Amino acid sequence: MRSFAQIGYFTTLLWFWLCKSSFLCYGKGRKEGTPLETITKTITAAEDGSTVRHILKAGLHFSTHAVARLTRAENGILVNGRHARTVDILHAGDVLQVETGDHRPPKVLPTPGDWPLPIVWEDGHLLVVDKPAGMTAHASNFLPDTPTVAGALAWQRGTDFIFHSVNRLDKGTTGLMVVAKSGYVHDRLRRALHTEGFYREYRAVCLGCPQPLRGTIDAPIGRDETSAVARKIRPDGQSAISHYEVLVPGEALSLVKLVPETGRTHQLRLHMASIGHPLAGDWLYGTEDPALIPRPALHAYALRLIHPVTGEVLSLTAPLPADMRRLVPES
Repeated sequence: MRSFAQIGYFTTLLWFWLCKSSFLCYGKGRKEGTPLETITKTITAAEDGSTVRHILKAGLHFSTHAVARLTRAENGILVNGRHARTVDILHAGDVLQVETGDHRPPKVLPTPGDWPLPIVWEDGHLLVVDKPAGMTAHASNFLPDTPTVAGALAWQRGTDFIFHSVNRLDKGTTGLMVVAKSGYVHDRLRRALHTEGFYREYRAVCLGCPQPLRGTIDAPIGRDETSAVARKIRPDGQSAISHYEVLVPGEALSLVKLVPETGRTHQLRLHMASIGHPLAGDWLYGTEDPALIPRPALHAYALRLIHPVTGEVLSLTAPLPADMRRLVPES
């Protein structure tokens, strides 16, 4: 199994160099009294003669949709302090400033709730929370009264807080979850999510002990037509690859490290069940056992990502929650 250090070292250095070599500065803009994040870029000699659109897409990695959104904003694109069009030609020394914040509120505002939600890391562009069990990312028609990450942040920050979940976790899964504060940052992170630039590592407690103690599960995943929520292994499903390593072996229960290479719905839970070792407490792919643990024993333990704006490498961990530590005391 390839480690992040092996596959991501040179990628990290290259991305960091590119971010730092483009003469980018970051600050706050303001539109109709609401603070908006901005990026300011000084055009280099090599970029002389480029259009604004080219720099936005090739240099700053704005999507086509995001560029269109900027053109509709009053001060979305400025060159040397003046309104600019995407077809305008830039010259060396020009200062390009663009807004990265959301220009309109979400269609549905979250319902604030006074629910505990630890913030692990935060800056002006994104934050990382340690999500507890029993909390979903957003409200849904299926679970209208369930605590949500969006609602907890709305309680802490106000209902106008911009919320974009990046690596959404299931209701029963605990651990590190990234939230972007703008559509631009969300788009950049989502593109990196299943690449070497966004490493995710989980801890899980499974039934029995997998053999061999380390391996890769390569099994495509698709919908289960007999269920509204379940997925199943099927030849015509989407490619799905997970790596596992037993950290604390046990006859009844084992603590395992899981690293997803792809991001299919219920991937880790279904993959572990497919090799005969479902997660403890997994009511969907294993056996429900509230006395053991009232949820699938899965925890987003670690992540390492490259900040899409500053180029900083973030490396974070969240300790194993008490209900999983109780199952494997040696952990």
